[in-house]
Amino acid sequence: MKRKIIKWIRPVFFAAGGMLAGYLYYRFVGCSTGTCAITSNPANSMLYMGLAGLLLSGLSTDWLFHAEA
Repeated sequence: MKRKIIKWIRPVFFAAGGMLAGYLYYRFVGCSTGTCAITSNPANSMLYMGLAGLLLSGLSTDWLFHAEA
């Protein structure tokens, strides 16, 4: 059980960091006209960046542990 929890810690933190970055991007940069598909709505921006963070968590794991093999 503990091993499963440890396995998901990195993806959860990366996804949460991506969602935070998505919200901050919406808040400070955003889209002034409202026609941008991703940055016109905070939910879209957070989901998109959260997915990007989740994907990056898998890439960083591969780079760290399988690069020497």
